[in-house]
Amino acid sequence: MALKFIPRLAIHKKLALVQQFSLIDLFTQPPPQIKIGLSEKQYQALISPDWQKIDSIIERVKSLAGKVIPFDHADYPQKLKEIYDPPLVLFVKGDSKVLNHPQLAIVGSRNVSVHGRETAYQFAHELSEQDIVVTSGLALGVDAHAHKGAVDNQSATIAVIATGIDLCYPARHKSLVKKIIENGGAIVSEFLPNTPPKSGHFPKRNRIISGMSAGVLIIEAAMRSGSLITARFALEQNRDVFAVPGNINNPQIKGCHWLIKQGAKLVEELADIMEEVSFDSKNSLDLRLKQSRNKEKEKESKKSCDQDLFNDSLLASVGYEITPVDTVVSRSKLPTDVVLTRLTMLELRGLVSAVPGGYLKN
Repeated sequence: MALKFIPRLAIHKKLALVQQFSLIDLFTQPPPQIKIGLSEKQYQALISPDWQKIDSIIERVKSLAGKVIPFDHADYPQKLKEIYDPPLVLFVKGDSKVLNHPQLAIVGSRNVSVHGRETAYQFAHELSEQDIVVTSGLALGVDAHAHKGAVDNQSATIAVIATGIDLCYPARHKSLVKKIIENGGAIVSEFLPNTPPKSGHFPKRNRIISGMSAGVLIIEAAMRSGSLITARFALEQNRDVFAVPGNINNPQIKGCHWLIKQGAKLVEELADIMEEVSFDSKNSLDLRLKQSRNKEKEKESKKSCDQDLFNDSLLASVGYEITPVDTVVSRSKLPTDVVLTRLTMLELRGLVSAVPGGYLKN
């Protein structure tokens, strides 16, 4: 923690100091300033750490039923140590041992379509059946549905957040956070307690999501999105990148198609991921696909649908591909007679078209 508070010194340089002098010697027998090339302010932080501040932070984390997991702790994720700038300290609520379980990250758009929500949920549910922990960022949209896919299967999932562990952002996910912890998962942050969400925190969070995982699955991402930042981190960290394709008229799919053009693997089912990645646990256990996927569910997941542009929940239930009326009823959770009436109104407004087998969004 004292090393963390040395100002304006890159993480890889801090770790280099520890490798050269050891953590204890660095603070009990500090080398001469000129020998380690620190500024005056940095050297003062080294020779006179604010131990009172550090103790208060540790006590605050304990009061939150959390843990401080430093870089040399047994529960610190070993895969995260492989990246260029791993956090020196992690703050964790829940089971910290899950941080070293085999993981796959699932990320994507906050403004996700019905199809995207279903896809994220289904992949997360199937991954959890293979004892693979789903890691994501607790954001609205794809992240939230990936976490839900795991917890609904009573399986562990990891949420890496961009605030202190005493805050929940977005606030509507408080019940989801509770379920994550109850099902053996963890909430993880490198930020001190009481740290609010800031735009610069989210890219830092994304490097941890990809860094802890064997690979990253992108489900719906616009060309300028945090999901593509996570994909970039994954490539820099030598992680596999996977992308789910979709309808070419959906702007939220453009980022996924661009990634596929750049070499990301196109994913249609879980087997596409499992044949590429060896999920190694501490015991180097190679977890492979145990059974074939349900083809009917996969066909259902191909019915693409954009986020509602007109704040009409029923319009959001109709995709750019033929969507049967029964599917619209199921997605919108409205009575069949109401759905048929509103579909007619949408057709008159030119927003959907009636075609053999169902409806298409225009």
